[in-house]
Amino acid sequence: MKLSSRGHYGLMAITYLAQKASDGPIPIKVIAAAEEIPEQYLEQIIVDLRRAGLVTSVRGARGGYKLGHPPEQINVGQVVKALEGEIAPVECLHSQEDTPEACCSKTDNCKTKVVWEKLRDTMVAVLDDITLHDIITGSSKLTLHAES
Repeated sequence: MKLSSRGHYGLMAITYLAQKASDGPIPIKVIAAAEEIPEQYLEQIIVDLRRAGLVTSVRGARGGYKLGHPPEQINVGQVVKALEGEIAPVECLHSQEDTPEACCSKTDNCKTKVVWEKLRDTMVAVLDDITLHDIITGSSKLTLHAES
């Protein structure tokens, strides 16, 4: 599974909002410039983040966007799911498409499906375990540990 630019840019933008949470609402133009994201593309991404309740908008001269919840309460999995949909390394693991036609003719008795389920579950667990607070503070959760 490869994360699209929507997921990548969306996580960058919402992390920026987390870093600037005490500054009040941030105009989309400022976020786009700071993170080098095309402004029109970011507007589309923000719509989905708003729909998911992860960001809120404030109208007016001092308006802009801010987090919908404290950084400790928003995890990377929520952001990725809001922008990319359900996480699944193969088509047959999409919950709404769990039919033989969605993947291949062997879906019902596929010996390898358990591998893809384990991969999906691991990816979801990692993404759900990392919060925006972890990212902006450089939490030890983000450190890759070499196995001995």
